[in-house]
Amino acid sequence: MAVTINEDITKLKEEVEEVGNILFSSETWIDIGKLGLKVFFIILLSIIVVKIGKSVISRAFKVKLKGASLHTERRETTLVKLLQNTLSYVVYFAAILAILSAFTINVAGILAGAGVLGLAVGFGAQSLVKDIISGFFIIFEDQFSVGDYVQINAAVGTVEEIGLRTTKVSAYGGEIHIIPNGNISEVVNYSVNNSLAILDIRLAYETDILKTEKLLENFLAGLSEGYEALISQPTIVGIQDLGTSEIVMRITAETQPVMQYAIARNLRRDLKIFLDMNDIEIPYPKMVMYQPKK
Repeated sequence: MAVTINEDITKLKEEVEEVGNILFSSETWIDIGKLGLKVFFIILLSIIVVKIGKSVISRAFKVKLKGASLHTERRETTLVKLLQNTLSYVVYFAAILAILSAFTINVAGILAGAGVLGLAVGFGAQSLVKDIISGFFIIFEDQFSVGDYVQINAAVGTVEEIGLRTTKVSAYGGEIHIIPNGNISEVVNYSVNNSLAILDIRLAYETDILKTEKLLENFLAGLSEGYEALISQPTIVGIQDLGTSEIVMRITAETQPVMQYAIARNLRRDLKIFLDMNDIEIPYPKMVMYQPKK
């Protein structure tokens, strides 16, 4: 029994001496120093690469903005951040793999496991991947931006937010439509080009058309307050239709994008006042009561 205890004590002393020799060996500390320096330089290099890459991306978009192609500031900011974040993820992931290799950890095995896990997640999240890819192309292709008035599928309203996974559209009544980007099949953007306000004025058959047209032209030429969104003077297109009880005269007005509704409302109000002042009749259904004599 005593012999066994002595052997254990001797073995323990040998192990302690071995550990001490390793810890206090100059070669050990040199190896640790080299490893530390290697990790430090990997981290430093990755930080420098990320900063330079972000600066290059930012400057590239600034140069693009000075060219012929015009983009909104919000979309440019979104795309710049997206590319910068992607660069950061790729560089830092490569730095982590380099650090693991410095510690002699089997990186190939980790990558193989990550590949199998990523494949499993990919099969379970196909719609998520589809949404993200579609969101990226919506931003990159400049299909629409925040503040645009659009129709996306059945949703009509103003774009409140564009994300990589979903797009939020605020309807006229305040409803928020949250649409997965992968489900966006058709987009109508009303904010890209100038809009056209179309008004049909109904006049009685007794109206002097030539005189009315001259009066309307003078009226339309004098529009000022409340019509800042007009691109040019409204135009009298002419007689649009000859109805059963009225003549339909059409007026069009080119406006800034999505301002055709406000301009049309103002024009209808002012035209009604103008027609009344000039005794130009707007026909409306009349009921005649006939009471036979007894």
